[in-house]
Amino acid sequence: MRATGTRYAVGLYRVSTAEQGQSGLGLEAQQASVRAFVASQGWMLVSEHSDIASGKDDRRPGFQAALLKCRQLGAVLVAARLDRITRRAHTLSQLLEDGVSIRAADMPGADDLMMRIYAAMAQKERELISARTKAALAAAKARGTVLGGDRGYRPTMGPDAAAAAQARRLEAERVAHRLALEVEALRAEGIASHSALAQALTARGVPTPLGMSVWTHTTVARLAVRLATC
Repeated sequence: MRATGTRYAVGLYRVSTAEQGQSGLGLEAQQASVRAFVASQGWMLVSEHSDIASGKDDRRPGFQAALLKCRQLGAVLVAARLDRITRRAHTLSQLLEDGVSIRAADMPGADDLMMRIYAAMAQKERELISARTKAALAAAKARGTVLGGDRGYRPTMGPDAAAAAQARRLEAERVAHRLALEVEALRAEGIASHSALAQALTARGVPTPLGMSVWTHTTVARLAVRLATC
């Protein structure tokens, strides 16, 4: 039986390749992150499940077993990052709609409402990426470019710097959106100054945009500028 006031948690871990699974390093790092987060919340970790599969495969046995345990016990599903649970934004949204409480160790301040907002943002981002991809393919086809298959083409130049810059920009925007949720939650608690926000973000273990553990007044100021332009 559940101890009075105790909240249960179920850990979920995932790596994409057999090599990662055999080394155990990816799974161990996720496990350490989840265990530390659960302990910081004062919850009881009642079971842990893992998969070696793509995050787009929602039929993963570990994922399904973790969901079953959460529904049986009313437990929180905890992963190191949201993409360890699923890479399908609509799946995440549906789980939240079904009443499954989800947490990510890299977003320690996010509650159920913030997770819903993040899921909606992720779904919108996927839709925009899909639309841009279709538009680019249509434009290439209109120019007479033959699409699909290996027709012996080998690039004569190095990687596309513009494409790499675009990828970095999209990743920066994703991180900024995640941090925006953390900052808004703190501001709702009355924490407003850059110095106070820096102290609170550091105390809650929220990583900076560069993955550092300590926030400074300058780091928060730069993030504020970034969010204002997003």
